[in-house]
Amino acid sequence: MTEPHELHMSSDSFREHAHAVVDWIADYLDTVESRPVLSQVEPGDIYASLPDAAPISGESMQDILGDVDRLVMPGITHWQSPNFFGFFPANISGPSLLGEFLAAGLGVQGMIWATSPACTEVETRILDWLVDMLDLPAFFRSTTDGGGVLQDTASSASLCALLAGRERATSFATNRTGVDRPLVAYTSNQAHSSIEKAMMIAGLGRENLRLVDVDDDFAMRSDTLQALINADRAAGKTPFFICATVGTTSSNAMDPVRAIGEIAQRESMWYHVDAAMSGTAALCQEFRWIQDGLEYADSYCFNPHKWMFTNFDCDCFWVRDRTALIRTMSILPEYLKNAATMSGEVFDYRDWHVPLGRRFRALKLWFVIRHYGVEGLQALVREHVEMGQRFAQWVDDDPNFERMAPAPLNLVCFRHVDGDTATQHILETVNASGAMYVTHTKLNDHYVIRMSIGQTRTRWSHVEKAWQAFQRAAQDLPASVSGRA
Repeated sequence: MTEPHELHMSSDSFREHAHAVVDWIADYLDTVESRPVLSQVEPGDIYASLPDAAPISGESMQDILGDVDRLVMPGITHWQSPNFFGFFPANISGPSLLGEFLAAGLGVQGMIWATSPACTEVETRILDWLVDMLDLPAFFRSTTDGGGVLQDTASSASLCALLAGRERATSFATNRTGVDRPLVAYTSNQAHSSIEKAMMIAGLGRENLRLVDVDDDFAMRSDTLQALINADRAAGKTPFFICATVGTTSSNAMDPVRAIGEIAQRESMWYHVDAAMSGTAALCQEFRWIQDGLEYADSYCFNPHKWMFTNFDCDCFWVRDRTALIRTMSILPEYLKNAATMSGEVFDYRDWHVPLGRRFRALKLWFVIRHYGVEGLQALVREHVEMGQRFAQWVDDDPNFERMAPAPLNLVCFRHVDGDTATQHILETVNASGAMYVTHTKLNDHYVIRMSIGQTRTRWSHVEKAWQAFQRAAQDLPASVSGRA
């Protein structure tokens, strides 16, 4: 009879199967380019292929891994393909995976310093490193009144910033008594939907979020922002929060960080800057213009899990005044009280975000930074930007296409000159081939293709082949689509 403890995987079996999984991942990454980038299954196919009920008895790891190939892989869109140009990069790398694997093996629950001091202190040190690596304002360092923390995503960072802004605007009264005057927040009409969602979660309501008009480059208009603030104050409302975007999702537009920051300072409003993907570019001195004016910010975030070769999830979030954030998020039940916490000499990162629990995310980021070094990361970013700039030039030089927005970094938005129907047909044609994958957006009500260049394994040859695919699709447009006789 099997004893219950014998149901666990032995160390020898773990070693055997862990090697098999690592070999599988390595083989997958070596061959991912040969797979159709976009999953070809229909809705419900994967669900229907799985058993109706869980197994009564345990199954062999060989069978489980075999079913990964048989059942799971047909439903995977290959974000790690060098021909994935959709949405945004979702990069992994060898050192990142190894750090993630180690963190999973340690199984640390890093909710407070005492539960694993290294989980906290490695994170604090790395976020201080990044202040220097990105040339962020010194007040974001942990040695000042500010500091940084790893969140899961920029959406969570924005929510925390908005909540801290809400509390500061009401002298930390909303958690006790609510507010008498409606609180109003402001962001660009091109900003990520997470700001609207944050307003919903914070109990402030969508109707109290102002989506500010943009200029011809899709960047927030600071004069319009000021006018909206003035109107809301005149109506008896309390403007409390502004979010600027460094690299919008649709077009990579750059809001005027300095002009908006001057307004935020003048109006005594919390100023959050979201640089989810594009913030990585600031590793390179020549791209740091994107954060000009960041000295006005109360908080800032970017995602290494997009363009800094660190697997999802990993968002870096800094605040100028950590006391405001901690006072907003902190609650201390008896079972979490301990000498280190009560001394006030340590960071308990549970007080810096929404969840209590937190894993050792810092390990994978530590591995990545140490493996590549600052110079290595800079070289990779520069190569991706150069690819983006070359692609933009190809678009500009081709009479069949037109660029629909500036391309300051690695995202190019363009369409066919014959309009939306032709552009959509081209996108669907290149995606249907399976050889690559791109996504679309709408700019000024025009259907636009987004070419996002930044995957770990993307090389010049992949970008060139993608451009050739767009050209072929344009040449083969049927008359019914192009509108030409």
